[in-house]
Amino acid sequence: MSEWIDFSRWEECTTMQRPGYVFEVVNSEAQSLLTTCTLVLPIPFDWSSPPAKFRLVPELAPRHSTPMPPAGQS
Repeated sequence: MSEWIDFSRWEECTTMQRPGYVFEVVNSEAQSLLTTCTLVLPIPFDWSSPPAKFRLVPELAPRHSTPMPPAGQS
């Protein structure tokens, strides 16, 4: 993982992005999200403070979910 960068430098994410990596963005309340580089970052509805910092982290490998049971079964 890379060092934390102040969110005021978010526009530089275009030069930092790498295949197999995403950005972890956190706010002052330690809420976090993983995202690709988008200049207009969509902020989660439940965040009560703006993004504070970000860093480049390895993208998590995809995993299969458990199939849903057929309708009518629990």
